[in-house]
Amino acid sequence: MTIEEAQQLVDKWITTTGVRYFNELTNTAILMEEVGEVARIMSRKYGEQSFKESDKAVDLGDEMADVLFVLICLANQTGIDLSQALEKNLEKKNIRDKDRHKNNQKLH
Repeated sequence: MTIEEAQQLVDKWITTTGVRYFNELTNTAILMEEVGEVARIMSRKYGEQSFKESDKAVDLGDEMADVLFVLICLANQTGIDLSQALEKNLEKKNIRDKDRHKNNQKLH
C-alpha cells in the first residue's frame, strides 16, 4: 500500500464507518494518546520498566498503526499529501545531515 492509498483508505473509512473526522484539535490529542501508548510499550519492552499483568497482551504493531491512522487523519484534514511531505523532508535531511551523522563520534 502506498502512502497515497493509505490516505484514501482512511478517508473512505472515516466518511463511511466513522461518520466524520473529529476536529483537528481532538485528533491531535488522540495522536498524543496513541504515541503515549507506543512509548509505554517501548519503555517496558526495551527500557527498564516491567510489564504489568494487564500490559502483557499489548501489540506494538497495532499501537504504531493507531499512531499512523490518526496522523493520516490529520494530514487528510489539513490538506497534506504525506507522500510529497515525506519526499520533501528526506531531501531536507539529505542536504542538512549529509555528513552530520558520519562525523558524530557517538555513533561509531
